[in-house]
Amino acid sequence: MKVLVIGSGGREHAIAWKLLQSAKVQTVYVAPGNGGTGSDNRLHNVPLTDFTELADFVVRERIALTVVGPEGPLAGGIVDFFRARGLRIFGPTQAAAQLESSKAYAKAFMKRHQIPTAAYDTFTDAAAAHAYVDSHGASIVIKADGLAAGKGVVVATTLAQAHEAIDWMLGTDGAANTLGVQHNAGADGQAVPRVVIESFLEGEEASFIVMCDGKNVVSLATSQDHKRLLDGDEGPNTGGMGAYSPAPVVTPNVHAKAMHEIILPTIHGMAKDGVPFTGFLYAGLMIDAQGQPRTVEFNCRLGDPETQPILMRLKSDLFVVLMHATGGTLDEVELQWDRRVALGVVIAAHGYPYAPRKGDAIHGIPAETAEGIVFHAGTELRDGQLVTSGGRVLCATVLADSVKQAQPLVYELLQPIRFDGMQYRRDIGHRAVKR
Repeated sequence: MKVLVIGSGGREHAIAWKLLQSAKVQTVYVAPGNGGTGSDNRLHNVPLTDFTELADFVVRERIALTVVGPEGPLAGGIVDFFRARGLRIFGPTQAAAQLESSKAYAKAFMKRHQIPTAAYDTFTDAAAAHAYVDSHGASIVIKADGLAAGKGVVVATTLAQAHEAIDWMLGTDGAANTLGVQHNAGADGQAVPRVVIESFLEGEEASFIVMCDGKNVVSLATSQDHKRLLDGDEGPNTGGMGAYSPAPVVTPNVHAKAMHEIILPTIHGMAKDGVPFTGFLYAGLMIDAQGQPRTVEFNCRLGDPETQPILMRLKSDLFVVLMHATGGTLDEVELQWDRRVALGVVIAAHGYPYAPRKGDAIHGIPAETAEGIVFHAGTELRDGQLVTSGGRVLCATVLADSVKQAQPLVYELLQPIRFDGMQYRRDIGHRAVKR
């Protein structure tokens, strides 16, 4: 059978790579893809992003299944569009994707359905937002309401940082959208900048991702992302600088609580609200010292870079699982996992996350082995030369018996890679090693 993966990042490269391993899959297309999917003769890049053109391509090529990677097309309603044409596609509808595309919607949903999360309020008026921060003090979290590629969050440890974030996100400093925040529309259809301000949660973060078919849920392996740019979890928030799976902080007890207090109430709540959820549901958890998880955020797709280590550990046939997920029969699925640890380190471009430079020539990417692969994200082929084309460029990922053993292996894997201004963290997995 033929499969189409929509997206151009490291997540989509990993999904396409895993789908290729299915005996039932004949061809995998990636739209629009990246330099890695373009240079792999087993994959086929399709330079399309328009919904109509993509749907026409699916019909013309008789593609059995479409998998949506990034949040943009989901928030834009691609699942609704494909379903209206009778095409099989995995992902949430536009209404369901509001769990990610609007943090205000997600927080109101969690409050309504008593899903544990931080106390919050929402603002479109800067003066009111500043007053709220002054009354609550720091540390406090400021979030842009719309999509921001994982970078629209500021954990302000001082009042000055909080006020600066409000001015940036609401545009009162003349610098709105410097990180590409897609604001949600107001009643008149115009984009309205809005922020969610919430209490700072103490604890350790983990990524808890499940697959949903509208009623049934299957959990994926747990993982932990590293959001900060620099070693020691310092520097600005990014889309993610590395991840590993499984996450030791998600003990069996925490896993059970996350399922019963967060995931299942979310799926049931969405159905009760008349918006059944299908697709990948990603709950960013903050787990306190007592092992109590609370929801930091929801995403409506696989995380990036969590996908890379998670799919390296997945032993089940992803295509078969996705066919069950789009057929409403996930209750018949039991996922099988490699018992080893997978760890991925992101290599980012010069200037990331604020102003990543594009066009730097990339050299020295090692060949794939049974225990290691370099997934592509922000890369493209230009006149036969692989060059940088985005902020997060590559993700070197390995399998090993422990995080401690994986760390030297992953840095050995990425050692020959060279491009001007490349930057990466050297401590991915440090929390697991400390444990």
